[in-house]
Amino acid sequence: MAVEHAGEAFFPSRYGKFRIHAFRGGDGGEHLALVRCEHAPHGALPVRIHSRCLTGDALSSERCDCREQLEASMKYLEKKKCGLLIYLDQEGRGIGLANKIKAYALQDQGMDTIEANISLGFGEDMRDFTLAADILKYFGIKEVALLTNNPNKIAVLRREGIRVIKRIPLVIKPNRYSRKYLETKKKRMNHLL
Repeated sequence: MAVEHAGEAFFPSRYGKFRIHAFRGGDGGEHLALVRCEHAPHGALPVRIHSRCLTGDALSSERCDCREQLEASMKYLEKKKCGLLIYLDQEGRGIGLANKIKAYALQDQGMDTIEANISLGFGEDMRDFTLAADILKYFGIKEVALLTNNPNKIAVLRREGIRVIKRIPLVIKPNRYSRKYLETKKKRMNHLL
């Protein structure tokens, strides 16, 4: 397993009460799982796999839809008796915060997110979703209803033996800063928008 459980605690949030679990990954990252379960799940567990986006999640950037997706997922899980949010430490599609800012500068010059990452010497998406599959396996979860627009997350989970029974779309209305980003995700990365 590529992740090691590193601790857990009670975690009250504006979206309800969770247990927060910390994991250390073989990638050097520190990942989280917010578990909302009042009972053992029957059927597919609602799950969101979210990659860290400091600029969006914490600083309210309008260049992406990350914060809105995170909040929509938390609101969705708040309504469920059982659910899980996996928060992966994979900033900037896995290229890190400083490189993400460099990619922003290239986007300011007209590149899209993929072109900017490639120009910096990275692939279009460097994230490793097998970490999420390992976290699901840690909890003994074998089937999920995945909150996602990203077909790669679905493919990786299935390849790792997790059954994705249902996809729950997270459609966020674009703003003038995020429109090109969302169009790139749809046209070049086959996101289901």
